[in-house]
Order: sequence, then structure tokens, then C-alpha cells
Amino acid sequence: MITGTRQPDRRLARHQRLTRRLQFERTYAQQRRFVGRFMVLWCYTGEDAALRLGVVASRRVGPAVMRNRAKRRLREAFRLNRPGFQGKIDVVLVARPAVLKAAWDDLVQELNRLAAQAGLRPDK
Repeated sequence: MITGTRQPDRRLARHQRLTRRLQFERTYAQQRRFVGRFMVLWCYTGEDAALRLGVVASRRVGPAVMRNRAKRRLREAFRLNRPGFQGKIDVVLVARPAVLKAAWDDLVQELNRLAAQAGLRPDK
């Protein structure tokens, strides 16, 4: 075991997630969305926004096992790319059925493209 090397903390702590229904509803109410093949990215900009993430998968995606897999994939893609995002924007990612069969690189590429459109990526 190597000691002394410290990896950056990339976990999504509770304060980095949207957890309450009201937080999701106000995000949808702003009607700022960016649509892709694998997901829809909704944004909320306001005083209390803080680059938090909420993930949703409806029954259209499939049974519970498939919905959970879709949410895990989206959460992980966001978590790994979060250090490159900036701004005071809350994000809700809505899974589409195609997310389950998407190649990982395509999924990450689409997330970054939608994030750039939403203003989460600097210099883009």
C-alpha cells in the first residue's frame, strides 16, 4: 500500500445533491433544458444554487433495476466530470432509455456537450 499520495475527493456528498422535491420542481419551473440522445439536462440558476446534482429515471426507461442502472451511470459521469464544471447552477439529469445501451465515452461526451450549452464549462 502506498502512503502519502492523496487522491482528490470526488465523492458526491449530500450537500452536493438535490434531495428535496421542491428543489426538483423549481429546476423544472425555470424551463432551461438541453436535450440529448441519452439524457435531458435541466438547469436552475438562483441565489441558492451550488452545482448540485439530481438524477431522475422514469418508468419509460424500464423496470427498477434498469432505472437504477441508468441513474448510476449518469451520476458517475457527472461525478467524474464535476471538477471541470463551474458556476452556481443546480443540475437535474433525466435519463432516457438509450442511456442503458450507450457506450461510456458517448455518454460522457454528451454530458460535456450539454454542460457546455448550459454554461457549466468554462471557455466553451
